[in-house]
Amino acid sequence: MSGLRTLAVAAGLQPEWQDAGGRRQTVADCALKAILDRLGHPSGSETQIAESRAAIETRTAQGIRFLSVDVGDPIRLTSKVSGNAELLFEDGTTRSVTVDDGELSPISRSGYHKLKIHSEVIEILVAPRRCYTIADALPGRKLWAPAVQIPSLRTDVPKSFGDFVSLADAARAFGQRGADALAISPTHALFPADASRYSPYAPSSRQFLNGLYGDPAAFGAQSDSRDLPELIDWHAAILEKLARLRKIFDQVLPQIEEMLTAFRRQGGNDLERHAEFDALHAHFFATTRARGWQQWPAAYHDPASLTVRRFVAEHANDVTFYVFLQWLARHDLDAAQVAAKDSGMAIGLIADLAVGMDPGGSHGWSRRSDLLTGLSIGAPPDPLGPDGQSWGITGFDPQALRDTGFAPFIATIRSALAHAGGIRIDHAFGLRRLWVVPEGASAAEGAYLDMPFNDLMRIVAMESQRAKAIVIGEDLGTVPDGFREAMDARAMLGMRVLWFERDADGFVPPAKWSPDAVAMTGTHDLATVAGWWSGRDIDWTWDLGRKSDAADKPTDLAARAEDRVALWSAFHTGTGQPTAEDTDPVVDAAIAHVASTPCALAIIPIEDLAGLVEQPNLPGTIDEHPNWRRRMPDTTETLLARPEVAARIDTLNVTRPA
Repeated sequence: MSGLRTLAVAAGLQPEWQDAGGRRQTVADCALKAILDRLGHPSGSETQIAESRAAIETRTAQGIRFLSVDVGDPIRLTSKVSGNAELLFEDGTTRSVTVDDGELSPISRSGYHKLKIHSEVIEILVAPRRCYTIADALPGRKLWAPAVQIPSLRTDVPKSFGDFVSLADAARAFGQRGADALAISPTHALFPADASRYSPYAPSSRQFLNGLYGDPAAFGAQSDSRDLPELIDWHAAILEKLARLRKIFDQVLPQIEEMLTAFRRQGGNDLERHAEFDALHAHFFATTRARGWQQWPAAYHDPASLTVRRFVAEHANDVTFYVFLQWLARHDLDAAQVAAKDSGMAIGLIADLAVGMDPGGSHGWSRRSDLLTGLSIGAPPDPLGPDGQSWGITGFDPQALRDTGFAPFIATIRSALAHAGGIRIDHAFGLRRLWVVPEGASAAEGAYLDMPFNDLMRIVAMESQRAKAIVIGEDLGTVPDGFREAMDARAMLGMRVLWFERDADGFVPPAKWSPDAVAMTGTHDLATVAGWWSGRDIDWTWDLGRKSDAADKPTDLAARAEDRVALWSAFHTGTGQPTAEDTDPVVDAAIAHVASTPCALAIIPIEDLAGLVEQPNLPGTIDEHPNWRRRMPDTTETLLARPEVAARIDTLNVTRPA
């Protein structure tokens, strides 16, 4: 192995990888050099390679300051140190222990503890062996849940887009009809001043909420929206919502100032920095259209700089306004989870954790050392994306996680679970490895970067048990060796989607679906059942000139006709196959099919419950498809009262009885 590739391995990169077809692929030297440089390991010459390798070896020799183990397992330190030590438990109690040649007896108490030996302090996470499960919540039960995109929800009060109060209404409606959970779109903080940044999967911060989802109606504010367009007009909607929120803030600040002060004290420095970022972003976006902090004047790049502190002092009311948005959003999201539980749901809301964040956002500005710099997360070339994908978002730097005792990751998981009974981890493979692409390079010029998988999985299990929240890992795509086995061992539910449950004989019978997973008719990124059956997704592919395995549209449609035969045969309805235009019987059968699997939880997108043709998002598009802009055809309560929807819910309740 060359010096460059040896350095790459030492830095956590995989110079070779296996594609979806099982073929071994090799990362080009130029790609490795570009990625290593952005990881802080210069490799432009043999001298630089040697110096970078020596720096990694020095760091490794210094030992680690954080390690994780499963409860009851022996603890092995990285050094062969021996002697008396003090174990400081998370609750503040202590115990004298002996370390013998780097080994410590098992600890039976889970938690984030500290070991003090000689002059060293080592953080030790003693984690439960598995996550909290559905069986813990409701032994012997198989549950069902709808999935909703929050902005798409309608209520009796016209709103330019759905918010957390709309979500509470939906939770009550579904809970009263037998659902035990409600999977929701990400609630992460976006960029309130920039109405073009409405994708929930490219957040400014995953530790804070989308402040525009708070509803000021509790303070007497009325919606200005009456005649709503068919699609959400985000530019108009965000301007309207911000204006209403600012107006009510100015009116009620004297009454809520004490509550906001307490909220700020609880939120600490992280909350202040986030609010300061939003105020700065609003200022510079209005004056220069700067999308991220990197486009601000250099004096504003450091949150602690005198220039920034002066801005904060001079714009204190603006900063307080953005604190108010977080306070109101948290209040309303808490209320939505309470509504879900009060309606009879065993789990309640299932939060969605995006895989990364926008590098120009709040987290990148206030704690940029947490994040990978100059690298975008994505996916390698595969059959669904022959050119690979670069998502324009970044993630945690694995070395920074180790250096900080995983504090940013722990805070992120806790934030997601603070208002929910479960979490779906988007692109869960990112716990094991990330496909990283240098900024400006094509997605194919990336490489896999190893993540501290075992540590991250133990943290997820720890936080899951503490919050009594189930964990779902999105495991669709090219699955790393041993990944699903590791998920099973931790009781993390995978995802099994109708369209992908196929083998050489056709669609897999329900009885053969994995019980250790969530059964789904689809996701926000895939065709709805009605859309698939009618070929609407094929229309989008060819209308937009997207890549297809088929040579032309007629060939694509012919293949779909064969697939329709296979799918209808798998449903075993005993009735004749419907035409491509007759989608309702297919939706009914698909929901019954998924409901009858042995999976612990069945999740049905509201689009499928309602028999809708269009999907919420079409990956790989921006303005060509109305991503995240579609509304439900009616209020949740009215929608669920429709005879065909009520019948589908009855099927779920009968197949998965309480």
